[in-house]
Amino acid sequence: MTYSNARKGKVLLAEPFSLDSNFKRSAVVLTEHDEEGSVGFIINKPLQIKVEELLSDFPEFEAKVYFGGPVATDSIHYLHNVGDLLDDSVKVRRGIYWGGDFDKLKFLIDSKLILPKNIRFYVGYSGWSSGQLKEELTYGSWVLADMHANYLFKAKPEALWETIMTNKGNAYSVIAQMPDNPNWN
Repeated sequence: MTYSNARKGKVLLAEPFSLDSNFKRSAVVLTEHDEEGSVGFIINKPLQIKVEELLSDFPEFEAKVYFGGPVATDSIHYLHNVGDLLDDSVKVRRGIYWGGDFDKLKFLIDSKLILPKNIRFYVGYSGWSSGQLKEELTYGSWVLADMHANYLFKAKPEALWETIMTNKGNAYSVIAQMPDNPNWN
């Protein structure tokens, strides 16, 4: 796919031999993409922490937290599938929403109207300045793929990069089977 196919709601797959430890075998959903730049979240790098451990006034909630990217790692973001319940949510694509009213989010969690299966929290985000993502796509640092809500809410994060790459078919399914380190082959 070319840069012109990059848009909000697509997923970026790091090329298999990326040396950037932040993005090695990562899958990044684009939540914002225009001429000013791009924003996304790495969806397959869970952290060993729960959201209520990061936020002192947050209800007890068994939701995992993920590493969203190396930008603003002092911030917390969330992707969810309850945009019809959560005011001010931004639709990323069918079944995936970004953000929303934080106080209402806490209320909905407390009321058991949002469950851990409905939401993913992220520390930091991935960002690209104007033209930067286009350059990286042209260089071959990323493979563009279609994003599905199931990747976010139902797939196992540790297998997600390989799953999405395989779902692209043809040569990509071969790439997905490549070892993490080609010297181990």
